Amino acid sequence: MRYLNGLLCLVLILFAGVQYNDPDAVMWILIYAIPAAWAGVAGFRPALLTGKPATIGLGACLVAAVAGTIYMWPQEADWWRKDVWWEVEEVREGMGLMIVTIVLCVVALTRWLTPSGPPESS
Repeated sequence: MRYLNGLLCLVLILFAGVQYNDPDAVMWILIYAIPAAWAGVAGFRPALLTGKPATIGLGACLVAAVAGTIYMWPQEADWWRKDVWWEVEEVREGMGLMIVTIVLCVVALTRWLTPSGPPESS
């Protein structure tokens, strides 16, 4: 999971980087950078995910990502086809939120699989 989270972190950093010339760049940079940070933590310091504040923060980000994905779900017919998403920005934005949601689900799975606290001694 560490390598997958590290890769997803790098991908989202690249996504954030290409938003520099977008009219609403700050919003989209944050939309990609926040999950990138979560994936970075999951990839390089997964024990930091086990605390209650981190769990609540991750849950809030995941709920926001799912809500954003539902809100921005592409309305175009055959939106998954290259000739559609290449031309329609709203479709690309919806697909970006789908990717963000998937990344946060991977981070949540990492959190779920990470043991909480030190091992018990007998």
